[in-house]
Amino acid sequence: MLGQMMTAPLLISSLIDHAATYHGGTPIVSVNTTGGVENTTWGQVATNARRLGSALTRLGLEPQARCATIAWNNRRHLEIYFGTSGAGFVCHTINPRLFPEQLVYIINHAEDRVLFIDETFVPLVASLADQLTELKHIVLMGPRNEAAAEKLPGLKFYDELIAEGDPAFEWPTFDENTASSLCYTSGTTGNPKGVLYSHRSTVLHSFAGNTADSLAITARDVVLPVVPMFHVNAWGVPYCAAMVGAQMVMPGPNLDGESLVKLIDDYGVTIALGVPTIWLGLLGHAKAAGSKLASLERTVVGGSACPPSMITQFREEYGVDTIHAWGMSEMSPLGSVNMPLAKHRALPVEEQHKVRESQGRPPFGVELKIVDDEGNDLPWDGKTQGDLLVRGHWVLDAYFRMDDQDILQDGWFATGDVATLDPDGFMTIRDRSKDIIKSGGEWISSVELENIAIAHPALQDAAVVGVAHPKWDERPILVAVPHEGQSPSAEELLAFFDGKIASWQVPDKVVFKDVLPRNATGKVLKRNLRDEFGDVLTG
Repeated sequence: MLGQMMTAPLLISSLIDHAATYHGGTPIVSVNTTGGVENTTWGQVATNARRLGSALTRLGLEPQARCATIAWNNRRHLEIYFGTSGAGFVCHTINPRLFPEQLVYIINHAEDRVLFIDETFVPLVASLADQLTELKHIVLMGPRNEAAAEKLPGLKFYDELIAEGDPAFEWPTFDENTASSLCYTSGTTGNPKGVLYSHRSTVLHSFAGNTADSLAITARDVVLPVVPMFHVNAWGVPYCAAMVGAQMVMPGPNLDGESLVKLIDDYGVTIALGVPTIWLGLLGHAKAAGSKLASLERTVVGGSACPPSMITQFREEYGVDTIHAWGMSEMSPLGSVNMPLAKHRALPVEEQHKVRESQGRPPFGVELKIVDDEGNDLPWDGKTQGDLLVRGHWVLDAYFRMDDQDILQDGWFATGDVATLDPDGFMTIRDRSKDIIKSGGEWISSVELENIAIAHPALQDAAVVGVAHPKWDERPILVAVPHEGQSPSAEELLAFFDGKIASWQVPDKVVFKDVLPRNATGKVLKRNLRDEFGDVLTG
């Protein structure tokens, strides 16, 4: 008989067991929803996760029962991640920023049996409770709270629930392809769609996330996941951190620049992860407060394109390496990470910096390609634009509980992005397919124009959309949000594009707003801007 290797199912419970066994004393700092900071450890999180798994099992939940959360980034939420999935249930994180009717749809569509909520969301859930037809238990994430109990009859309390659980509860063993967690898309068109992850896909995603050419989280790191735990499982960071036993700082509900700078400086954060709008606030406060962000080594920026000016500011003013990443809910979410190759060291510094502006290349486990409108493969020359397709070990096969769907193209998932690929596989998102601007038969990237505009010192935020034009079909306009106290002229902003892009691509007009409309995950709602300003060049 030929010798082979041991096998065991890839289960999320193995991640928390590893963290408890080899990193049990590693600190986890948690900002409480109700104020104050709580200190715990991976060992304590693991014990509470077992208690929770035991308590949920005693409630009589069927295997694969969905257990939802509407909560901030804190230690109880971390325990729920591992306690639910580890016990064979599905952890369903819900974005509280969705419209109430979308929340009702999601909870009912998922057939959630348990809903864990932070105190912040008691009024919201109380207003919806009579519409949640499948829900059996609502659990407040904290100690007994009589005021909350009055608003939600039958309310359970997390601390009491886990006190009844067995700290020696044995994790069940099951097939690694069993579902582990559920996230819904933000529902920009139609109802949100569910994406169901497996234990296998999550563990493989964690391996990929921790490689040196990816997020590179290690036991030496202090990790600040600013990306919410209700947004694609916080990009998988809780699982990655457990796999290596990294120290974590959970920021709670306050994600403003002042709060984040204080957490970074007080707890020696080495890596922080979030969307560009978060980092704009952090950079603004760090400069005003005189913080050097001395401990911070790298930031991971995803969710939308990272302006090159932000990468430059982090590098030149704070010595922080900014890692541009890309992904989707349908990809768990990791799709690509920008880490340079050995050959890039020989490039002039300016060209090295230019390399870092793309969304990078995929880790092992993900494949990318671009195709034309007929589905033909396009060349990887860094210039030819096409529809971006993906496949891999943690990429969606079908949406959760949706009938008559055929979402794959010969085994590839269409992302809805327009991108280029260079000969080394570095991918650059040129635009969403619905947002790219076609002017006189030529394509204009709104993302490229936005990256230029946001570098203007008088602008706090910016978006570019295509609007109707009598001669060129579509032309770009710039929607500008000035910093408080700033009032740049349209002429000044348009002149800022000179020499940075072809003159025919410069926006035709500038319109000003106090704030840009955004969806529940922070992405700019460009369709709203097109509706508002669609006739500014024809009226």
